[in-house]
Amino acid sequence: MSQNDFSKFSLLDLFHQEAENQTAILTQELLALERDPSDAARLEELMRAAHSLKGAARIVGLDTAVQVAHALEDCFVAAQKGAAVLHAGAIDVLLRSVDLFSRVAKTPEENIGIWANENAPEIEQAVCAVNAITSGQLPVEEPVKASPSASKPEEPKAVEAVPAKNDDRVLRVAATNLNRLLGLAGEALVESRWLSPYAESLLRLKRQQTVLSQSMDTLRESLSARKLDEKTLALLTEAQRQAAACVQTLGERHGELELYTRRSASLSHRLYREVLASRMRPFADGVQGFQRMARDLARQLGKEVKLQISGESTPVDRDVLERLEAPLGHLLRNAVDHGIESPEQRALSGKPREGTVRLEARHVAGLLIISIDDDGRGVSLEDLRAAVVAKKHTTAEIAKTLSEGELLDFLFLPGFSLRDVVTEISGRGVGLDVVQNMVKTLGGSVRLNTQPASGTRFQLQLPLTLSVMRFLLVEVVGEPYAIPLSRLTRTLRVPRGEIETLEGREHIAFEGQRVGLVSAAQIFDKSQTATGDELSVVILGERTKRFGVVVDRFLGERQLVVQPLDARLGKIKDINAGALMPDGSPVLILDVDDLMRSVELLVSHGQLDRVQQNAQAVDEGRRRKRVLVVDDSLTVRELERKLIGNAGYEVEVSIDGMDGWNAVRTQPFDLVVTDIDMPRLDGIELVRLIKNDPRLKVLPVMIVSYKDRTEDRNRGLEAGADYYLTKGSFHDETLLNAVADLIGAPLG
Repeated sequence: MSQNDFSKFSLLDLFHQEAENQTAILTQELLALERDPSDAARLEELMRAAHSLKGAARIVGLDTAVQVAHALEDCFVAAQKGAAVLHAGAIDVLLRSVDLFSRVAKTPEENIGIWANENAPEIEQAVCAVNAITSGQLPVEEPVKASPSASKPEEPKAVEAVPAKNDDRVLRVAATNLNRLLGLAGEALVESRWLSPYAESLLRLKRQQTVLSQSMDTLRESLSARKLDEKTLALLTEAQRQAAACVQTLGERHGELELYTRRSASLSHRLYREVLASRMRPFADGVQGFQRMARDLARQLGKEVKLQISGESTPVDRDVLERLEAPLGHLLRNAVDHGIESPEQRALSGKPREGTVRLEARHVAGLLIISIDDDGRGVSLEDLRAAVVAKKHTTAEIAKTLSEGELLDFLFLPGFSLRDVVTEISGRGVGLDVVQNMVKTLGGSVRLNTQPASGTRFQLQLPLTLSVMRFLLVEVVGEPYAIPLSRLTRTLRVPRGEIETLEGREHIAFEGQRVGLVSAAQIFDKSQTATGDELSVVILGERTKRFGVVVDRFLGERQLVVQPLDARLGKIKDINAGALMPDGSPVLILDVDDLMRSVELLVSHGQLDRVQQNAQAVDEGRRRKRVLVVDDSLTVRELERKLIGNAGYEVEVSIDGMDGWNAVRTQPFDLVVTDIDMPRLDGIELVRLIKNDPRLKVLPVMIVSYKDRTEDRNRGLEAGADYYLTKGSFHDETLLNAVADLIGAPLG
């Protein structure tokens, strides 16, 4: 940002920014100094910040602010000389003085004079208290009174208010503009992928042209024995020349298109990543007020607590970070109030007098994981069990049978609290349910673990950004759907033999629970039933309310740009938003909460269909052998499909090696029949991938190729192929005999 960019700001606007920056420094350094009062470097930093504030306040004519800043500066100078001792009581006074500047920074310009007059007594009192510390008249240490920062964390500073640690400049950009840019960048990324199919089709055209040119050469050789007239010979020569020129031109254009495709894809990826990065803020920006909040609350409660924050540089979407302030603040207050014991209790338990609360942010597998741990008393499961019964959530007999996880889930119920006495801080039963609901609106989940007498851990699992998320793609009756990874518990392939029927409902065993099954096809009002020996099941919901949603198959994980649906459509049942697949095709994103409500409605009305097929259909599916044919030639592919299919096998086809590799990883097959020369991934590499995969290495693979040289055959067999057959020699019986040798008859 050039200096001219500041021309539109008034001096008071600039003072507001300066006050935000310097008060952040003062608060941070005072909290650190409290733990190490002899740190000379921090005293120097505090003195400089106070001096800067004094100069800025003097420029804009805020005499009262000048007085406070001057008193702070004198105090820090006295501390540097050893004339003043900054113990915890003194830090309380200094922090309250710093709070004055925070309030000044948030006061509109037109109200600044009124604010100064109304708060003149408080300002005078603050100056007197700071001067008392400077002169050695130390205030008596006592717990701080409840303050706004103890009941609510200080609002996170905007990106512009944090002092930069490098030479990067910061511009103010509206969030709507960033959202629009991200959407356009995502569309550019999708559009760039449309070029690859054209490049592949051009390569196929080049191959066909090469075959045509070779055919013409063969034709000329066969006609060379005959005496051709000059005109015919000239036409044949010209045709050969034109064919050769076409091959050369197609080769050159294909090379140019491939180069452009790579450059376009690279540029689109870079643009997308840069725009996405512009939406991200370091985790530290959202937690600046928590150190102060934890410190003040601990002193108010007569406790000694240390808050450790790690992962401060972890990038987080600005929307996610802003909406996390309230739930994180509540969990930290819970840790200090409910979790950490008094110093005397900790000493009797053999613990350090000072308790520790840890707040950590990190990225794991494309998700944002935030953990809040304390080394306090933990949750007494017996007390919790008694409270559940006392509040009439269940009977004493049932409560005795509840597992730890089931008991802890009661803490997230509205109005539930283990405190008998209501205080300013806790006991109202409002909190963890709000935390859970807030996290769910962000597309995340909360997990709670506790060890009695050792501590408690809350773990929040959230998407990195609300605009770009990772999804599991599933297929339901031929249509793809996307499920946010952060909202699903597990994916399973369940053999049909493991499905049990209890009271007319189908269940599977999962983590010691009985989880009911429901067909995704029924949820979406479709009639098709899942086939095959195994069912693809997505486990959704919390521990006490889980369902297994049966889909046709898993299509893999994808990172997609979330596109809100047109508001004119209203709320669509079970659907939250849309996205574009890498090939440009649309996909609907499921609303997991709405989906769970739809399942509960089906259950309550007794309308659940069975996901099992009838016995005859199941037996038929189990006996039928499945073969995957992989070939980039449409003619050869269809010929092999018909030959093998007419023999009674179930046949699927893939248009190249990469398509075949994706197919064998997501569907069960008894045999793969593949060509060698194919775009994207040739047959030799496909064989290697299959044979190197622990799950697929037993899958038989047959190579069918025009290449009949000994070295070609050896390459295929060395790669792991179980059979090698040449296209030039095979006929119906040869191919079918080879298939039968490898996997047996079509029906088992």
